[in-house]
Amino acid sequence: MFFDTDSSAILLLEDGTYFEGLSFGAVGTISGEVVFNTGMTGYQEVITDPSYYGQLITFTYPEIGNTGVNYEDNESSHPSVKGVIARQISKTPSNWRHEISFENWLNDEKVVGIHGIDTRSLVRHIRESGSLNGIISSESKYSIAELFSLLKKSPSMSGLNLVDKVTTKRAFNANSSCPVAFDMRIKNTQTIPYKVVAIDFGIKQSILDRLVAHGCEVTVLPASAEMTDVLALSPEGVFLSNGPGDPSTVHSGINLAKDLIEYKKLPVFGICLGHQILGLALGGKTFKLSYGHRGLNHPCGLNGKVEITSQNHGFALNSESLNSEKIKITRLNLNDQTVAAISVIDRPFFGVQYHPEASPGPHDADHHFNHFVTLIEERRRIVD
Repeated sequence: MFFDTDSSAILLLEDGTYFEGLSFGAVGTISGEVVFNTGMTGYQEVITDPSYYGQLITFTYPEIGNTGVNYEDNESSHPSVKGVIARQISKTPSNWRHEISFENWLNDEKVVGIHGIDTRSLVRHIRESGSLNGIISSESKYSIAELFSLLKKSPSMSGLNLVDKVTTKRAFNANSSCPVAFDMRIKNTQTIPYKVVAIDFGIKQSILDRLVAHGCEVTVLPASAEMTDVLALSPEGVFLSNGPGDPSTVHSGINLAKDLIEYKKLPVFGICLGHQILGLALGGKTFKLSYGHRGLNHPCGLNGKVEITSQNHGFALNSESLNSEKIKITRLNLNDQTVAAISVIDRPFFGVQYHPEASPGPHDADHHFNHFVTLIEERRRIVD
């Protein structure tokens, strides 16, 4: 029986499949696309990643919450997901860096959660059926029929522009917010910082941290920024960030990327949505993946070279739509052969579908930041 206790909750999918479980976090009713992440760690970074905006995130790892939450590791100021789905949650944090328990944090941030369900069965269902919208409810006032009616109003991710929901409203200068001494990754003590403009489609704090660590002085502009706004800052390179939703709908970003390509003079680096926007500006097309790539162990490479990557995306570039006379595919996702990285022939433009900042995750791909600043350094020599 649904809602037979005060802590009951239900997850209902658009195809009528449902899972009964227990409520945690905030009490409420929320709908969105149901996705899953296969990472064994990093739930805090996932939940605060703006690329997950509006989604219901399922964690395949059987227990989450054991390390609590600290405010240093957030990728944005607040959670981006609408709901959290888990097999089991830990109510007792046991990490020396924690500042608040996982459940109390979600409750404070008004994020609805459900646990105590068979997440293996849920993930198998999504893998077989493809992406599905769903609704989580811990409110007994709704009948199943009423929940299904509410769920029908939830929009499809295809054709949905969510960038405007997460982009900054005004320009700001980025500083690294990562004070932890145990981050042993490469840091570039650049005497004269590289001036970079980052376009915020939903940028993660850890990306800004890595740009700063590689010697960049970063000014972040809203997704609506135009070429005149970029050039007014006299940048030496432009970064196109990650973000949520359907990349083909981010017309302002695509138009800016087209202008940057026509301008030719500035190195351009795109990650995830930014990589897709660069591909679209070059005449390519994107498509929605059946259930997306979200995890910390996706192998990507080409010609015998492989790096293990962190990924979070539901769309990808169509390889057949890319002009091979202009664009070189530099890496493929080795799980399904989708495009994982591109570069523009004879131009300092490149993009990667995965997340080289990898916080949390493998550091194999951090060298892409170094490649970006190397392109800027080469431009400096020409200009000087």
